[in-house]
Amino acid sequence: MVEPSKTEQRKAEHVNIILKENVSAEYNYWNDIHLVHDALPEIDLDAIDLSVKFFGKKLRAPLIISSMTGGFGMGKEINANLAKAAAEVGVAMGVGSQRAALEKPELAATYAVVRDHGVPLVFANLGAPQLVPQEGKRAYGLADAKRAIDMIDADALIIHLNFLQEVVQPEGDRRAKGCLAAIRTLAAKFPVMAKETGAGISREAATRLKEAGVQAIDVGGLGGTSFSAVEHYRARKEASSLKERLGATFWNWGIPTPASIRLADVGLPLIATGGIRSGLDAAKGIALGATVAGMAKPMLEAAKVSADAVVAELRAVIEELKAAMFLTGSTSIPELQERKVIVSPPTLSWLEAREA
Repeated sequence: MVEPSKTEQRKAEHVNIILKENVSAEYNYWNDIHLVHDALPEIDLDAIDLSVKFFGKKLRAPLIISSMTGGFGMGKEINANLAKAAAEVGVAMGVGSQRAALEKPELAATYAVVRDHGVPLVFANLGAPQLVPQEGKRAYGLADAKRAIDMIDADALIIHLNFLQEVVQPEGDRRAKGCLAAIRTLAAKFPVMAKETGAGISREAATRLKEAGVQAIDVGGLGGTSFSAVEHYRARKEASSLKERLGATFWNWGIPTPASIRLADVGLPLIATGGIRSGLDAAKGIALGATVAGMAKPMLEAAKVSADAVVAELRAVIEELKAAMFLTGSTSIPELQERKVIVSPPTLSWLEAREA
C-alpha cells in the first residue's frame, strides 16, 4: 500500500476539521447588511430571471460552488457529487488547489471526475505561493497552469491568495515576493480569477490585480470558514504550540466579506464568498455589487452525503434568493444590483474608514 503524501494528508485533515470543528469567524457580518422591503413589488415571482453570464458562460443562477478539495481519496467522491449537482442546477464550480496532482499525477482523477458531468463553468485552481520558488520547491509556471486547466477541461483558472493560511500553517510557504508578476504572466495567457480564501481583498490589492490582467475577483472575505482556525486545530494535533497560538491569534483576521465587495469594486466582476450560508446572504452580496455568490462549507457538508443532497441545498438557496428578489421588486440580477442596501456597524465602519 502506497503511503499518502504530506499534501494528501493535509487535504484530508482540512476537510475533516471543517466538517467536525467550529472554524467559523466569530461574527456574522451578513447580519450588518439589510435589503429594503418593497411592500408593492409589482412583479411576479415566477417571472424572476436568475440567469447571469460569467466568463462567457450562462449560469441558470448566480452561484458558484467554491473551490474546496481534491488530491486525496475522499476528494474524488466529493468532487463528483458537487459536479453532478452543479450541472443539474446550472451553476459554476471550482476545484480545490491542484498542487497535489501536479506533484503526484495519479491524484489527477480526484479532480478530473468533474469533467464527467457537464458543469456549465469550471475553474481550475493554483495557489499564488506556488507561483514563486519556495524553500526546496520550484515555482509553477505556464506549463503547470495548462496542466491544471487541461486536467479538468476548465474554462478559467483561479489563483488563490492564501497567505494568512500559509503563515499559520506548520508547513506553510513563506515567500510572497514576485507573486503579482507571476499572476500577470498567467493572466496574459489564460483567463484568470484571483481569489482570497477568507481574509478579503482591499481596494489597493484589487487595483493591482486588475492591472495585472485578472478578469474577475473572488473577494473571499472574513465571515465564513477561517483557515487560521483550521490550522489552529492542525497545529494542536501536531503539538506545535507556536502555530497553534498563531492560528488562534489570527482566527478573525481579515476584511469582512460585505465590506470587501465594496472595497474591491474596481470595475471587474466580483464573487461574494465568505460566510454565505443562504440565498438571502447571496442576495445581499449581489446587491452590494457582486455578480455571483460563492458557497463552500454548506456544499461540502451536503457532498459528504450525496449529489442529491447538494442539489437540494442549491435549490433551497435559489428559492431563498428568488424570495429576496421578489420582496425587493427585482426581476433580474442587474435589477437586484441596483437595489438600496442599508449597512450597519461594524461593517459600516470599514466603509467609512475607506471614505475618510
